[in-house]
Amino acid sequence: MTTATAVEVDVRPAPATTPGVPGIVRRRLATLENWLDPHSWLATAVVTLIAGILRFQGLTSAKGYVFDEVYYPTDAWDMLQHGVEWDEKSNGPAYVVHPPLGKWLIALGEKIFGNNELGWRFTAAVAGTLMILVLIRIAYRMFHSVLLAGTAGMLMALDGFQLVLSRTSLLDIFVGLFVLFSFAAMVLDRDHYRRRLLRALEDGTKPRIVPWWLLASGALFGLACGVKWSALFFAPFFAALAWAWRVQARRSAGAPARFRPDDLIWGVLSVALSLLFYLATWTGWFVTSTGWFRHYREAKGLSEPPILGALLNLAHYHHEAYRFHSGLTSPHVYQSWPWQWMLLGRPVNFYWPGATGCGAPSCARQILLLGTPILWWSFLPALSALVWFGIARRDWRAWAILVPVAGGLLPWFYYAVKDGRTMFSFYALPALPFLILAVTYVLGAIMSAPPGSDRRALGIVAAGIYVAAVAVCFFYFQPIFIGQVITYEGWSHRMWLGSRWI
Repeated sequence: MTTATAVEVDVRPAPATTPGVPGIVRRRLATLENWLDPHSWLATAVVTLIAGILRFQGLTSAKGYVFDEVYYPTDAWDMLQHGVEWDEKSNGPAYVVHPPLGKWLIALGEKIFGNNELGWRFTAAVAGTLMILVLIRIAYRMFHSVLLAGTAGMLMALDGFQLVLSRTSLLDIFVGLFVLFSFAAMVLDRDHYRRRLLRALEDGTKPRIVPWWLLASGALFGLACGVKWSALFFAPFFAALAWAWRVQARRSAGAPARFRPDDLIWGVLSVALSLLFYLATWTGWFVTSTGWFRHYREAKGLSEPPILGALLNLAHYHHEAYRFHSGLTSPHVYQSWPWQWMLLGRPVNFYWPGATGCGAPSCARQILLLGTPILWWSFLPALSALVWFGIARRDWRAWAILVPVAGGLLPWFYYAVKDGRTMFSFYALPALPFLILAVTYVLGAIMSAPPGSDRRALGIVAAGIYVAAVAVCFFYFQPIFIGQVITYEGWSHRMWLGSRWI
């Protein structure tokens, strides 16, 4: 078992009394066993409730469409009527370049509440709140600490970037949710694999492991891709992580750590499930005859056999959509580059309707896609510390955080340099939970000292001051996260980076 770098409780499995299984092997294969701990679930419930209140309160206060809501809620409403996106002007199918699942989720809210602000924002707020719940449970699993799990959830609850995307009907919040779900299933698969190895050692039998959670992770990953193709960036990083965890588990058990054929078999099955669930998100396109390119081959005089013809038409659709994405270089006033994102170099103005009634001669009302500054400006130092912990202490948790951060951010650097593609800061949303886990890890390291020692007390005080500072910063900026009417002077005081934020 790696050296602890966080506040932990004793969650090691049963005492090492089974003959033939050395205690060190048991410790190396140890997993979290008290996941039903009531204190952890109480913390989860409290933090999730706070997050939900922040995300649902005043959800409809911004009237009309906010930023790209002009696209996705209207597509979602059309999908309820026609099964596919629709162009009302031509009374025919619309050409869109994102898969359908995110819009179907928006449509679910519209089906319940109608084609209005509550209808098209409801499921985004649910997704944003669920992200925080899942993050808390992942943090509890990784750090074995109710305190750190609650801290991770609270940091995300108090992040303006995630808050704004939870309260507007864009697709990125759904990508972030399904990527996080997929990662959570991978962590559960790691535990399952190690428990079954230990059980086989105890029984003296050959381990027979069906990685149900790995398969579930593949299915959930397919759903993430069914919202936006950018989820694919995580694929090689998640695959490498899952394989490395298996090798590490076998090494801990004293078994050969080399590549095994069943690693490949189960990996291929997981990918197949990803593809199957991705295709399932296109059900509306498959079952209607009116979707864009639905009968492309027939229109070109080519054969269109059942099933295969539809798949070939969908492949052509994807080819054309990829060409669109690859050639998207049109300048935009709020575009930004990946190296600006964690520095908050260019936030996105979502809403500026003009305002009165603030008690001053000049008022302002804005929704600005901006991360809570103290939190976001701590990401780079936290990642630097995490690299050191990962190398010096060989802590699996450090790499479990760093690898998804790389998957969520590095590919955008490549496309920015290679193609100069138009990008926006909200593309970073799927990486956000892992950035927050990085900060949480470092806070745990700061507090990890022998109980009763001065260093531990100082660490707890420092971590508490940091979290309190994030909270104060969040509530200071909250008016421009939720579109509250404030004085123009108050608004200008919040523009810390001047013209870069305007």
